Amino acid sequence: MKIVIIGSGNVAYHLAKAFTQNNIKVSQIFGRNEVELSKISSEFNIPFSTDQLEDAEFYIIAVSDSAVENVSELIKNENTLVAHTSGSLPMEILKGNYRKASFYPLQTFSKTKNLEYSKIPFFIEAENQIDEKSLFELASIISENVETSDYEKRKYIHLTAVFACNFVNHLFARAKEISDSQDLDFNYFIPLIDETVEKIHHLEPKSAQTGPAVRGDERVLKLHEVLIKDEEHRKIYNTMNESIKKMYHK
Repeated sequence: MKIVIIGSGNVAYHLAKAFTQNNIKVSQIFGRNEVELSKISSEFNIPFSTDQLEDAEFYIIAVSDSAVENVSELIKNENTLVAHTSGSLPMEILKGNYRKASFYPLQTFSKTKNLEYSKIPFFIEAENQIDEKSLFELASIISENVETSDYEKRKYIHLTAVFACNFVNHLFARAKEISDSQDLDFNYFIPLIDETVEKIHHLEPKSAQTGPAVRGDERVLKLHEVLIKDEEHRKIYNTMNESIKKMYHK
């Protein structure tokens, strides 16, 4: 299968890397950002272009959700398969007379962070069983965890991921703002963060909850509220504690 990746961001980079590491040839990486495309090209020995999209049997559109529809219109070949990598978009967002699919890796991607691709869940959807089987087999070369998924299921997978990843990381960033404001080394908190994540490998998240809100310790909650000077931090603190109270003190 002749493969072209469209995009130069985090997902495009890691797909190019995962394919290369697993001896899956990528014929071209295509996009607008010549600097980033050049870096990916040099690292993985993949030809790139900003203006000439090669013919291929399979195009993977790995761009921001807001750009998927417009980018999909660049593909004029009708005898091809096109997939986006979004968790929140249906296949129908792809505009063309080609065959449509979704090739969704459930992971948070940063170019500077190495990943164990074999552990990343991939969710596959296609318009027909032949394409679905082809994409399933392709993803299975990279990952040990591949499933088919329709859009109804996939959009809830993506929503859950936002809670489990994006919101949690935002709390880390807010926590670092507090530690920085008091000249506390954020590295003090890394073992705590690691243990918090490690526990949910063995316990249900609800069973693993600790802290003053789950204990109903109003003294500590009030003390913390007095300590918090930043209005946004106070709002987050109160919202999170109210949510915890509702879950555990019904």
